[in-house]
Amino acid sequence: MDLNTIQTVLRPSGRDELPVHAAGDAFLAGGTWLFSEPQRDLTRLVDLQALGWPAIVMARETLSIGATCTLEQLERFANEAGWPGSALVRECCRALWGSFKIWNAATVGGNLCLALPAAPMAALLGALDGNCVVWRADGRTGSVAAPDFIRAPQVNCLQPGDMLRQIDIPTARLHDRYAVRQASLTVEGRSAALLVGRADGNGMVLTVTASVPRPLRLTFETMPDRASLALEIDDAASTDGWYHDVHGAPDWRRHMTLRLADEIRRELSA
Repeated sequence: MDLNTIQTVLRPSGRDELPVHAAGDAFLAGGTWLFSEPQRDLTRLVDLQALGWPAIVMARETLSIGATCTLEQLERFANEAGWPGSALVRECCRALWGSFKIWNAATVGGNLCLALPAAPMAALLGALDGNCVVWRADGRTGSVAAPDFIRAPQVNCLQPGDMLRQIDIPTARLHDRYAVRQASLTVEGRSAALLVGRADGNGMVLTVTASVPRPLRLTFETMPDRASLALEIDDAASTDGWYHDVHGAPDWRRHMTLRLADEIRRELSA
């Protein structure tokens, strides 16, 4: 879709060329959502692709995923690396249903910043203990744990002018054992529940997304039984409630979340 209110497009090559934030500004990464509907309040785009960030940087203890890394680049890298956690990366990437055009344009950072409850990168990065590196509008650099980045549907922790630079993941998490479950109303529909469990000693860490307004992360030092697991999930979800939109009613989302969580519990207990 053409954005006929845009008057200026900036292509900065470095942080020192980023403009002072003003009303009507938007950061452009892949643009798969930005160009999908009218954006009548926008007058200027700042193209982040011009910054030339590497998609993925692998170090000994940290894997850094650039905010402009596409889902296609991330899945391909994980497949080639062959970690135990590669299957988790692949399943979360594929939870974003879309054509190859979307896959080759949609970015990891954009999916997280859009902050939709069904954003699969929220589930992935939360499960992998991701740490979001943020370039603040005042020139400082901050960080936010991935599970805390999304605060409500389409509301993230960024202030006007702030920018998500990258997400750092401990490489140790890529060698853990995971179980993933996803439910939708239709075969290729938006996720109504997307859960990731990670084996953690004698217990597990469970990340719940899509069925709740913002990601939930629950840690169990020992593996819970079915009833205890359901009680913990219900307690964690009680603050914001269960999400409700055309992709699923709250009671159905709750039912599917508890069912899928128990499947994860039993798989990780095996």
